[in-house]
Amino acid sequence: MRILLTIAHFFNANGNGKHGSQRKDPKPRLVALTKSIAALHQLFGKSQTIIDIKQRLALPANQPQSYDLDVVICTTQGHHLLNQLSLPSHFYQHHSTQVEPILLGFECQAILRDSLGKYDYYCFLEDDLILNDPWFFIKLNWFTQQGGDLNLLQPNRYEVATNYLTCKSYIDGELAPKMTANFQNVNEKPHLQGIIMGMPITFHRTLNPHSGCYFLNANQMEHWANQPYFIDRDTSFVSPLESAATLGIMKTFRVYKSAPEQANFLEIQHFGAGFISLIGKQIGLSKS
Repeated sequence: MRILLTIAHFFNANGNGKHGSQRKDPKPRLVALTKSIAALHQLFGKSQTIIDIKQRLALPANQPQSYDLDVVICTTQGHHLLNQLSLPSHFYQHHSTQVEPILLGFECQAILRDSLGKYDYYCFLEDDLILNDPWFFIKLNWFTQQGGDLNLLQPNRYEVATNYLTCKSYIDGELAPKMTANFQNVNEKPHLQGIIMGMPITFHRTLNPHSGCYFLNANQMEHWANQPYFIDRDTSFVSPLESAATLGIMKTFRVYKSAPEQANFLEIQHFGAGFISLIGKQIGLSKS
């Protein structure tokens, strides 16, 4: 299987500091990007082995679940940290643009469109997201086989910590219905259910389809690219950043996430503690 992964990456220490990409210290963003790219190759690349102690030999491992990966880092206006990455040069390709930083997600869409017919999965990630599940694409494929290509499963984004009120928190809970009502009808096929290894699992149409990423199979990517609004740079969902990542897929697919009871069925880590640190402060902690 061939997978194309595009990552929107921007860092400018002279920015306003509102986002992690605009703060004075580049180290957190550099660590996040390094972990993000490295994890893709460690989880899904073909360079995986098991050490046979008897033979003193490293033998291939996980090969049926290893894929051909192309990772493209999309940057703009020279504001990036790629020259500081301590990763092998073949781990990624650099695609430079001159667009407004907040619109980088749309440039990633153009790369995906221009690569139609060459890959089995077409993916987008913001540069602070880290996959930790080697069965991620197997789960996506299973979901699509059950529900069809017009149903899209989005991962639940989470943060982890050891020194806050909770050790793990999923950060994209439901929005007010009016926030997405113009773009999706969550009452259309509101629930899907399945059984995984004997365990029942429920998927809900989500009022917050944003995950800072998406993972489309070839049929889904082609279907989206054929829509008249593809790369129309509509920024009417929350902000340009969220719109570039999420609005197009929300208009095109019935977007699901696994229910809170099984939120970890499909998940992706958001680097840092920007949201989990708010619990107990701006966000109350439920006692139930």
